[in-house]
Amino acid sequence: MHPSPENTPYELLGGDAAVRALVDRFYDLMDLEPEFAHLRALHPPMLDESRDKLYWFLSGWLGGPDMFVERKGHPMLRARHLPFPIGVKERDQWLACMHRAMDDASLPAPLRQHLDAAFFKTADWMRNQPG
Repeated sequence: MHPSPENTPYELLGGDAAVRALVDRFYDLMDLEPEFAHLRALHPPMLDESRDKLYWFLSGWLGGPDMFVERKGHPMLRARHLPFPIGVKERDQWLACMHRAMDDASLPAPLRQHLDAAFFKTADWMRNQPG
């Protein structure tokens, strides 16, 4: 159950349908829960494109098909997010929302620990504001 080159997080999560479900739950929570209102305000009124982009990105990032690269080119995550103020508050709200989505997906503990660390590292790297 530990991620490895033979068992990617994508496969351990459950493949395409599971990645899509995780992303959809993430955006449902962000859209509906008051605790994520600040994070929600950084997104467009309609979340369809945001959902698709995160789904495409996570698919490849987790070791599955590189859908984002096929459609948009190199992710350049930090550069694509520079127009948005991302500080500790935004990072923490994004992580809390993803944690809730992962809780709802009932991920196995080793996969969850791996993803918690990987998501934190990536989300923290995205910060472009001092606080």
